[in-house]
Formats: sequence, structure tokens, C-alpha cells
Amino acid sequence: MRAAIGVTGQFSAVDNLITGEENMLLMADLHRLPRREGRRVTAELLERFDLVQAAKRPASTYSGGMRRRLDIAMTLVGGPRIIFLDEPTTGLDPRSRHTMWQIIRRLVAEGVTVFLTTQYLEEADELADRIAVLNDGTIAAEGTPEELKRMVPGGHVRLRFTDPAAYRGAAAALPGSVPDDDSLALRIAGDGSQRELRSILDRLDTARVEADELTVHTPDLDDVFFALTGGGVPQQAKEALR
Repeated sequence: MRAAIGVTGQFSAVDNLITGEENMLLMADLHRLPRREGRRVTAELLERFDLVQAAKRPASTYSGGMRRRLDIAMTLVGGPRIIFLDEPTTGLDPRSRHTMWQIIRRLVAEGVTVFLTTQYLEEADELADRIAVLNDGTIAAEGTPEELKRMVPGGHVRLRFTDPAAYRGAAAALPGSVPDDDSLALRIAGDGSQRELRSILDRLDTARVEADELTVHTPDLDDVFFALTGGGVPQQAKEALR
């Protein structure tokens, strides 16, 4: 089982005194790969992570993004099926961060299970199928990004019209909506779920009114985090996701 697990820690395991290629070959030796197999795997991973040109250079000359790519490449030498990534994009510039996102998505597409820890909630939203929010060492809530966003207030559906008559008809069909006469728009509080949207559209159809624009606004994961860690989410909402 241990052979199926790979770990890339928050602090790089790269040896800066040797080259990138030598770091890879060292990992191959630690995994007891035959010499020929180790060189083959090393060459494939260096190419995959765009490190071929830098392979003969000391790792101390690598940028932060290159060092992180090498770190993950070293983790993959043993062909793990489960990988733990501890804040892999900390300190990276935006371009390097997006490159790392592409690497993680590719791993998942290949069937690798990735456990990712991150302080960047945008990153969790982009990459995670399921998210666990930690508070004081315990899981405050767990669910898909959309499930977590629906836990906090502030979500709403916005309908915009170009025809004043349609706008007035929609307002009559949707009691409780908040009108904006200047922009001919209605705001309906809610979580933006499929059931809720269907109810809104059914009411508009019954009133024979068609909106020119419909947008769903939900809180982001920053809102979720602050609500969870600040006690702003009702206990029953937390229990619903457990």
C-alpha cells in the first residue's frame, strides 16, 4: 500500500547541490528501479514537466516554479496512485501557479487520487471535487464547492428585462423579489439550486414573461470560510453536509 502513495511536502525535497536529472535518478534508485528503467522514467518525467533543457543544471539555479515541478516529478517516479500535495503553489507567480493547476488536473484525469491542502480558496474551487474546511484542527464542513457555497446567505438570482411591461409582469409573478427600476432588474434571494431556478422559470412561464438575462450569484469560498470559522453558519446547515 505504501508504494501506491506519494507525498510532496510544503517544503521542497529537491537537493539543490545536484542537477535536476540527478535528483530524479536518486529517486529512481530509492524506489529500486533497474538502472535502465530509472533512466527511462527520468527522461519521460523531465520531458513531461518541461525540464529537459534544465536537467543538467544544478537545482539551485531553478526558479520556484521549476523547483516545484521537479519536486512533483520526483514524487511520480514510483508511479503512485494516491498523492498528497501540501500547498504546492505557495510562493509561485500566477503563471507558475496555473501551470501547476494544469499538472494537477492531468494527474486526476489519469486516475490519480490527489489530496491537496491549500490556503488559496480560489485554487480549491478550481481543482477540488470535494472540499473539507478545517477550523482549529477539526473539519468544520465538507462537501462539493457548490454545496459549501449554498451554506451561507447572500446567494440570489438576478433577472434583467428590456421591456418595462415584461419587467412589471415578472415583479407581479415573483412576490418578494427586489426590484431595480433603473436597470429593469429583479433580484430573488436564494441558493441558485436547480429546483429553485425551475420554480422561478415556471412562474415566469405562467405569467407569459420572458427575461432577457438570467444570472445566478452565489457566495464564494472566502465567504464560506469566514462564515464557518466565525460561527456564521447555522449548526443545522453544517450537519446537513456531514
